[in-house]
Amino acid sequence: MSSPRPPLPKVTVAICTYNRARLLRQTLAGVARQDYPADRLEVLVIDNNSTDATPAVVAEFAAGPHAPRHVLEQTQGLGHARNRGLAEATGEIVLFADDDILVEPDWVRQMAAPFVQDAARRVGCVGGEVVPVFPDGRPDWIAEWHSPLAFRTDAGPLGPRQMPMGANLAFARWVFARIGPFATDLGRQGGQLFSGEDGEIVCRVRDAGWEVWFAPAARVLHQMPASRTTFRYAARHAFDSARSRVLERAQQRRAAGYLLTRIFTNGLKAAGFGAWALLCLVAFQPDAAKKALVRAWRAGGYLYQIPRSLLGKI
Repeated sequence: MSSPRPPLPKVTVAICTYNRARLLRQTLAGVARQDYPADRLEVLVIDNNSTDATPAVVAEFAAGPHAPRHVLEQTQGLGHARNRGLAEATGEIVLFADDDILVEPDWVRQMAAPFVQDAARRVGCVGGEVVPVFPDGRPDWIAEWHSPLAFRTDAGPLGPRQMPMGANLAFARWVFARIGPFATDLGRQGGQLFSGEDGEIVCRVRDAGWEVWFAPAARVLHQMPASRTTFRYAARHAFDSARSRVLERAQQRRAAGYLLTRIFTNGLKAAGFGAWALLCLVAFQPDAAKKALVRAWRAGGYLYQIPRSLLGKI
């Protein structure tokens, strides 16, 4: 006679949001359709000072399955919002999700599966597949920067240089007792497009000796509306992402030498891509010019942040 299966672990889905009520409604509609047992699934919406209809959208789902709980986090920044989610979570697994994803009914179950099968507690973090979609259309010039992760076709550990995305990222809650919470100086803050707290904490999970897994079946669609396909957004994102990378690297050992070499190489990149953009404009190739300018802005982000980090400024 086979032994009974252990109960599924309790999962907390933590959705951090800031002024994206329309997209949040679609995400919550997908969470409401999850086939996970209701008594084993907690849904938190961490509202990071939204001024739109976010509280009302959360209230729309109060009477349905997997009713979300609205939590207001007044300290601005994605890292602060995620840490509030950790503080409020009661699940054994904490699944962080962006407020603009579309999910299948088995999403939570697929994300939890590697933890369920891990009796030895070797898995500290699981990233799910993230597929960008463009409801308003995708300009050709940004295509190369937006593709699925596609790390592997089956669930399993990732290589040391493979980094899952924070839009669909789960942790065993007990890992935070050893590695601490999310960094609060790397993620988005209001309108700034900083990123990097996801990669930083995944690195800490690995450094502590746990495996980071990828779950391709836990696929989500990551919506990229027209506002996120403009040149202005792409350039700003490139600039702020580079600054985040410097802030993350500056906290590691022997950072000064590395950062100093980056000043030289990124100075060359900024000049080179700027010149190439000008040539493309003269040749009436606006899309190629946009791509070159975005790369120049990324190099500019390094050039802006490295001296500030070396001098101990933010």
